[in-house]
Amino acid sequence: MNKERLTKVGLALVLAAAVGFYLERGRSPGSAALTAMAEGDVLRLLHEPRMLSDFGFKDGDARPTQMSNYRGKVILLNLWASWCVPCRKEMPALDRLQARLGGPEFEVIALSVDRDGLSTVKVFYEQIGIRHLPIYMDTSGQAMPDLGVAAIPTTLLIDPLGNEIGRRIGPADWDSPALVKLINDQRNAGTRPASPSGKS
Repeated sequence: MNKERLTKVGLALVLAAAVGFYLERGRSPGSAALTAMAEGDVLRLLHEPRMLSDFGFKDGDARPTQMSNYRGKVILLNLWASWCVPCRKEMPALDRLQARLGGPEFEVIALSVDRDGLSTVKVFYEQIGIRHLPIYMDTSGQAMPDLGVAAIPTTLLIDPLGNEIGRRIGPADWDSPALVKLINDQRNAGTRPASPSGKS
């Protein structure tokens, strides 16, 4: 066997070992970064819960509320805007997720950062047929800086104590089997986050 062929075989073995290690980690019982590889969905959990500020926002009737009012539930907090193309694309999946899992233990909070007001969000909901997501608005413009969010869509997974336990930047297919399983695992765990498999 010549040197060039030996090199190629060696590289192939190293690659195979790396892939096997990655797949084995993905199958481990403690894995908290679930990946639906065909769909490109990843929500990585933090090693330690991160305390969030108790910022305020408004509901669809322009009534003030704040994050502490949702303590006791696992929350999927999605920051979005009607002019954001990826946000528009993922919104139906968030609506389906709320329809499927929403209740006393879990809620999707789709928080609009639109500057054009409530009417813009209502028109958007009607245009794409959103039926299960309540309207929430950040009229102060403080949610993004308070949460350390630099781009939308950004989605945070929040535990029942009000701590951030996971984050995704960019859109996702939120009702995919992998992400539904991750959220159900967190609901079932209560205030105890699963042990993550990757650093954040």
